[in-house]
Amino acid sequence: MSLSILGARVIDPASGLDKITDLHISEGKVIAMGAAPADFKPTQSLDANGLIAAPGLVDLSVALREPGYSRKGSIVSETRAAAAGGVTSLCCPPQTKPVLDTSAVAELILDRAREAGHCKVFPIGALSKGLGGEQLAELVALRDTGCVAFGNGLNSFRNNRTLCRALEYAATFDLTVIFHSQDHDLAEGGLAHEGPTASFLGLAGIPETAETVALARDLLLVEQSGVRAHFSQLTSARGVKLIEQAQARGLKVTADVALYQLILTDEALIDFSSLYHVQPPLRTRADRDALREAVKSGVVQAISSHHQPHERDAKLAPFGATEPGISNVELLLPLALTLVEDGVLDLPTLLARLSSGPAAALRLPAGQLQVGAPADIVLFDPKASTVAGEQWLSKGENCPFIGHCLPGAVRYTLMDGHISYNS
Repeated sequence: MSLSILGARVIDPASGLDKITDLHISEGKVIAMGAAPADFKPTQSLDANGLIAAPGLVDLSVALREPGYSRKGSIVSETRAAAAGGVTSLCCPPQTKPVLDTSAVAELILDRAREAGHCKVFPIGALSKGLGGEQLAELVALRDTGCVAFGNGLNSFRNNRTLCRALEYAATFDLTVIFHSQDHDLAEGGLAHEGPTASFLGLAGIPETAETVALARDLLLVEQSGVRAHFSQLTSARGVKLIEQAQARGLKVTADVALYQLILTDEALIDFSSLYHVQPPLRTRADRDALREAVKSGVVQAISSHHQPHERDAKLAPFGATEPGISNVELLLPLALTLVEDGVLDLPTLLARLSSGPAAALRLPAGQLQVGAPADIVLFDPKASTVAGEQWLSKGENCPFIGHCLPGAVRYTLMDGHISYNS
């Protein structure tokens, strides 16, 4: 298939390109910008006047729920939802059933993602067998199957020596380890940020130190082992300060933040709505402002959805008995554009944190819109709006933003030059 996209404002944060031009695509790649090659005859043309063309978004954490949790979601449903949010490349965490700690599970996910054809899927392998934090998973075999990084989620290693040995092993093979830094003992039983809101509601709190204590330990072990490290789901002002100091010391560390942490605070819990029950928890306005500043400065180079779809029953119990997580990947671009609308970020910076930044963090072949690059592109209308939930593709409807009118609308998502979503 060959395609011409005519008259779009093309923004490529990786190269600094920002101009109105045409894009010409053949055999899955961008072959020209501006004038078409002399012998090029597209089979399809898109009138993109008034639209913005940007690299397809790269989301570092989208729970696909398959295998094992088909009531919550599937590879087909969640990659389709991701494409609707402008995502062309995503990473799926290892919390499947069975856990993504063998090549067989990785191959199953990759095969089904290719069959679905909505997004490119890059699995995150388990760092330890069964996410138990005791025995190392078969990291090299998982890498050879297609896993791009390794992590243990919020299932912490209780033995620092074991964790250190795991990091040293990963460093030997130049593997990237993803940390979700939260101290198990300090967070155990907690439901919300430890502060006035949790006290008023009578909810058990998770202190900021649950993040910073674990983060300080993890950074010291990263420094000792020399491993490439990515810190995921930062939530606190002191946490991003620790990352900034580590980067200043020359450590090979990157970080991401969940998009909803840049929008919401713990005050959203005031009505006990389980839709705001997430782990790690929403924190204070001051923490949110510090996260925003870290994203703006580049200390945090990636914004991710941390999409976790659930079946309806998972959110119907009393707050403390509900399952944490928000389904929001199909709103990734419109929801992120609220940060531009509110003056938090300019548009090129936002697109960088949604594309080239996350791609560079995990060394993914994505996040650029240049001649010769894969034609993974999102075309969106910045002057239109999206009513969240008007068209819902994810199996999980556990989203507090449903019903909101959000800025911008994804018109087309292209993966390897093929239209995987259009509105």
